[in-house]
Amino acid sequence: QVQLVESGGGLVQAGGSLRLSCAASGRTSSSYKTGWFRQAPGKEREFVAAITRTGDDTYYADSVKGRFTISRDNAKNTVYLQMDSLKPEDTAVYYCAASSPWSASIYYTQDYAYWGQGTQVTVSS
Repeated sequence: QVQLVESGGGLVQAGGSLRLSCAASGRTSSSYKTGWFRQAPGKEREFVAAITRTGDDTYYADSVKGRFTISRDNAKNTVYLQMDSLKPEDTAVYYCAASSPWSASIYYTQDYAYWGQGTQVTVSS
């Protein structure tokens, strides 16, 4: 199994930046992709960004494209989400997740087998 531990959340003013980290441990796989999801109170968990094992391919939700950047450092077994130009609408609990090797896509929670505990991001106006 893969264990994911998230960190880096906090309170930031609109227009500010945060960097989230997702550290992986346990039985990692060279085939999995890592995604970031977020969930605001009363709303469904939604896709934010994803990255392949090599880091050569990245994917973003339209709502964050141009503001967020996903990257990874395989030497540290860590995936990052750099969040710039934050908006109050970005306020949510952010989760990282690792996909199953057989997942058909990257945009849905069902495509991921392992999840972190979540980290709170609050953007004030």
